[in-house]
Order: sequence, then C-alpha cells, then structure tokens
Amino acid sequence: MTWEGYFCLATVAVVFAGLAANRAPDALLVGAVVLTMLAKIVTPEEAFSGFANPEMLTVAALFVVAAGLRETGALEILGRWVFGRARTERGALLRMSLWTTSLSAFLNNTPIVAMFIPIVTGWCRKHGVAPSRLLMPLSFLTILGGTCTLIGTSTNLVVNGMMRQAAAADPALAESLRPMGLFELSWLGLPTAAAGALFLVLFSRRLLPERKDFFERMRDASREYLVNLEIQPGCRLAGQTVEDAGLRRLPGLFLVEITRGERVITPVAPTRVLSAGDVLTFTGVAATIVDLEKIPGFVPVGGEGYEGGAVSRRDRVLCEAVVSGASPCLGKTVRESNFRAAYNAAIIAVHRGGERLGGKVGDLSLRPGDTLLLQTDPHFERVHHNNPDFLLVSGVEDSRPLRTDKTLISAALLGLLVVLMATGLMRTVTAAFLVAGLMVLTRCISTSAARHGVDWQTLITIGGAFGLGKALVNSGCVEMVARVIASNAGVFGPGAVLLGVYVFTALVTELITNNAAAALVFPFAIGIAGQLGVDPRPFAIAVTFAASASFLTPIGYQTNLMVYAAGGYRFTDYLRLGLPLSVVLAACAQFIIPVVWPF
Repeated sequence: MTWEGYFCLATVAVVFAGLAANRAPDALLVGAVVLTMLAKIVTPEEAFSGFANPEMLTVAALFVVAAGLRETGALEILGRWVFGRARTERGALLRMSLWTTSLSAFLNNTPIVAMFIPIVTGWCRKHGVAPSRLLMPLSFLTILGGTCTLIGTSTNLVVNGMMRQAAAADPALAESLRPMGLFELSWLGLPTAAAGALFLVLFSRRLLPERKDFFERMRDASREYLVNLEIQPGCRLAGQTVEDAGLRRLPGLFLVEITRGERVITPVAPTRVLSAGDVLTFTGVAATIVDLEKIPGFVPVGGEGYEGGAVSRRDRVLCEAVVSGASPCLGKTVRESNFRAAYNAAIIAVHRGGERLGGKVGDLSLRPGDTLLLQTDPHFERVHHNNPDFLLVSGVEDSRPLRTDKTLISAALLGLLVVLMATGLMRTVTAAFLVAGLMVLTRCISTSAARHGVDWQTLITIGGAFGLGKALVNSGCVEMVARVIASNAGVFGPGAVLLGVYVFTALVTELITNNAAAALVFPFAIGIAGQLGVDPRPFAIAVTFAASASFLTPIGYQTNLMVYAAGGYRFTDYLRLGLPLSVVLAACAQFIIPVVWPF
C-alpha cells in the first residue's frame, strides 16, 4: 500500500478517536477531508462533492417538512391518536409500536421523539406507569421505523448517495449499485421492525427499570404557577369529561377547580363534563402550562391583552419575569396593573415562592419576587433584560404557538410527498424540495423557522463523510483492506463475511454517529464484495441497516440521548435491553438479506 493509503488509515483512526470522545462530528470530518485534499489524495471538487449530493440535499428538505408538521400541530394531533383509550402499559406499547414506526418510516426520527416525549410522560403520569418503561422503547421503535423506507432516516439517503457515487465511478457496478427505490428497504425493514416491536412488547417490561420517582424529583425542583384557562366555543375540550380530555394527572400540573358562571366546582371529579365558558384553575410547572396553552380555544384569562387567535399568536412568545422591588405594579392586582400598556405583554400565570396560590390570577396583588409567565413579543427578553422593574427575564423553551389553521394543509403536503416518491413521478430530491417549498409558501412554517429547523451539523457531517469516503477509495486503502479481509474470511463464504460487515458496522455506529459510520464502512464493504467476486448490493443493504441499529448506548443515536434524562436511565439500561434486541435484528438481517438480495 502507498503512503496515501497509510495516511488515510491514520486520518480515519483520528476521526474515530475524536468521534468516540464525543467531539463535534462535522468539524472532525470536514477537517479530515481538508487534510486529504492538502495531501492531494482528492481534488477540491471531489473533496466537497458531497455537499452537492442529491441525497444530502434531500435530507435538508426533509428537515423543513418535519418542522412544518411540528409548527402546525399535525404531529401533536397524531400523537394524541397514538394512545387512544389504552389503559395498560402493554396496550400503550402496542399502539406506540404501530404509530411511531409508521411515522418514522416517512419522517425524521428526532422531531417525532421530541414530540412524543411529553405525550408519553403525560400518559405515564395519568396511569401510574414509570416513564422509564416506555421512553427507551419509543426511541428504539423510531429507529426501527426509519429502516423501512428510503426517506425514513438520513442514513438511508447517505448510503443511497454513496451507491450512486460508486456506480458513477465504476460503470461495471451501475446495475448492482443502482439507486434504491422508496420501498426497497421495506423487504428488510418491515419484518425486522415487526420482530423488534414484538420483542419490546414481550420483554421490555422485564428488562427495563421502574423509576417512578424521577418526575416527582423534577416536579419538586420546578416553580408552581397559578393559571386560569377558559374553554372557548369550538374548543375540542368542550363536551368531554375531565378524564377524556386528558386533564387528570398532568405532568407537574393539578386541576384545582372549575368556575362555571357564579358556581365554583371543587374538587373536580374525573367524570365532570366540560362546557364552553368554563374557567379551569391549575397550579403547576410552566412546561405543562405551555402545552395546554397550545390547545386551540383554551385561553388564559386574568391578564389583559392576551392574543388567542391562531394568526395573531404567531408573533407572540412566552417569557418568565421576576418582579423587582422597584416595579410600579407592586400592590396592584394583575387586572389593575395595566401590564399590556406598560410592557406590551399579557400575564398568563403567577408563581410565588413557598406558597401555593389559589383563586383568580386577575385578583392577585403583585409582590416583590413574584415570577410572572408572560405572553410577549419576540423582543421582550432583549428589551427588558436590564429593566429595573424585573430582577430576571428569560424566554420559555418551546413556547412558539402552533399554526393550527394550517394543520390540514401540512398533512396534505406530507401525503403529496409520499405519493410523489412512491410513484416515481419525480426524483426524491425534487419532490422533497417541492413539498418543503410549499410548506413555506402556504405559511405552514415561516422562512426563519424553516431555516432554524434544518440540522446544519448533520448536513455538514454527511457532506464531509462523502469526501472522506472518496479519499479512502483514491488512496488504495479500501482495496488493500478488502483484499486482506477477503483472503482471510472468504473461506467461510460470503454469508459469514456479510455477518461480519453487519456486526462491525453496528459496533462502529455505537461509537460514532450513524451517518459517519455508514459513510466510513461503505467503501470497505463494497471493496470486500469485489474481492469475493459477489454482488455488492447485499453488503450495501447490510451497512444501511446496521448503521441505524444503535441500541447499546445512549450516545450512538440522537433519540437515545433525548430519552436518556427524560426516563431517568443509567448507561447500563441500554445494554440490558439493546443487546438482546440487536441479536434478534442481526439474525433477521442475516436470514433476509441473502434471500431478497442474492449474492
């Protein structure tokens, strides 16, 4: 092997070490590509060709589509359908298995898990189930669903792009490495997703811990606000019982009373039917109040000037502000404070340290140290950061109001995307950008929100991985490693080598990002197939699937990390459930791949 090959091996080793040490993957891969370019192993055009790769661009467009669905509340509506009337842990897991795997087959996993975490924890709180029982299966199910279609996860698109790139470089591989169809991976993804879901339903209860105290600790550490919310005509809560409306045992929130005209109903029975005009009084944490405030027609009362319309609320956000001893509002009630005129903000809820408040928010007299939950314009935090009227001003995370008037439009656009990709009427990248553009044109999402919805770190990582893969091929490193493996492992047959490639990819993806693992292992897998003289397509499929099969650690896949803290898990919990699941999936893949994609 030439010095270029050794140089590339050393570069890859440094990248692996950096990724295992949790360094920024985009910086590592781009830096590695620049090094190979300086060494003249790749040309500048080859080094950065990945940033113009259609599959990488498709990933960017799909981020915008997913953000549009989240902004309009379409994902939240789907989330409410998931659990339906499930009352047991196993029933909830069965319904979650069906819905989350189906959703993640067509949408990016990250927004799905982000949307489902509060839904799952709310259901757990309501039914006395530890969130640790369901949150890890939630992450694993989205991973399994992402392997069912070409657009299910960015990893599939990365490998598809590398197949296209390899076929263009070697015309002899044009047929074997032709681009994958939208549902080609379903031959493997659907049976393995079914096997994985069945395993989780049968065994997750035995293998996962029960940590009910986690949310109790979180609640104790949170500020409890008093908030009054009115059910307006047309709100979906009207006509439902408190139980059916999902207002019992909300995470960190307690329904104190209902005011109906002059009548105060307390305590509130779960069978109480809600009516338009009812004012519900809650005490609890800000995060759950934010979730309730997003329900169309469920409007805070007390502070004057609250914007309740779907369109007018688009330019409003939520902030927390602590009243100082210099505030002109001291001693005045919320209703008398004229807060909207003074600060262009409406008071939604009030927290007073060490005291559980009751009654009506509008009748509370403000004191120094009171924390106010406010609906404000987007610039409130910056404008009043140094205002002596407040001791502290901070924004509330994820408080952007939903564009509920665009929910049906965003759902229709998702359907259009699936139809265009399934029928092949246009290329995947064209369909993705068309639907992403329509999301913006129809105002399902603003231009700035679309820009922020794109995970730029992932895109840069993918672009850099393509360039490094090209360097591995140009340097002769791939050919040398493939020849060594084929000469030593080839005697066991292509099936044994395929299993080795699968296991190696699955282990690598636990240490580094799944996209990087796929991009780094792919050239070697294709080279090994060439040395064995067999069709490289089954090896490409094995890399595609194994790179997403990250179940052993919380750091191997982003959704695993997202549920890590929310479920109160320990590092070893992933190994306890993920290792047997990985064995089941590897066995399925080893049996199915050679049948569907023969050597």
